[in-house]
Amino acid sequence: MHRRSFLWAGAVTLALTLFAAPDRIAANGTIVTLPVPDTSGGRPLMACLKDRKSERHLAGDDISLPELSSLLWAGFGVNRADGRHVVPTARNEQKVRLLVVLGDGVWQYLPEKNSIEKVLDGDQRRRFDNASLILLYAAPAGELFSGMHVGSMYQNVALYCASEGLPNCVKYSHHDALDGQLKLPKGWKVLITQSIGSVHSH
Repeated sequence: MHRRSFLWAGAVTLALTLFAAPDRIAANGTIVTLPVPDTSGGRPLMACLKDRKSERHLAGDDISLPELSSLLWAGFGVNRADGRHVVPTARNEQKVRLLVVLGDGVWQYLPEKNSIEKVLDGDQRRRFDNASLILLYAAPAGELFSGMHVGSMYQNVALYCASEGLPNCVKYSHHDALDGQLKLPKGWKVLITQSIGSVHSH
């Protein structure tokens, strides 16, 4: 597997320092700018499709900040100058949100800035399955296209995981674990989750 270790100096090093110890530094509303996602590497698409599978041994080390950036970009990143995303949405309304549950709290992905914003303190992973991280896919509950949007997102992430050797599993169980604690628009819910481990969790 092709692995990258581009933890750059300067601004990225500062961001990594913040990310490594946010319990002491980052409060709700803190925004961390992610490294530019790597959009030129990875394994061939057909090889990723061949290796895509669900795995349930998902504990392990935290993934790096560059890996997190690429992971979130695969799920809902902006890939065109006009602000459109890597996944399709009906009428381009983009009525979805991607959140990530990490050891220090829950962060919302801000695709236009390729950043994450802390929205909930504390290690919430135990409310799910104690995976290294858990992605939460939120959209308007009951709307016709919400399932299509969310499905496109988690399949993109699954293919990224297959490319990078990260075990993952899409789940419905405990999708409502943080109901009422996340500041989502009225009528929105977390519809599905995706638990992700590290390469050291096999």
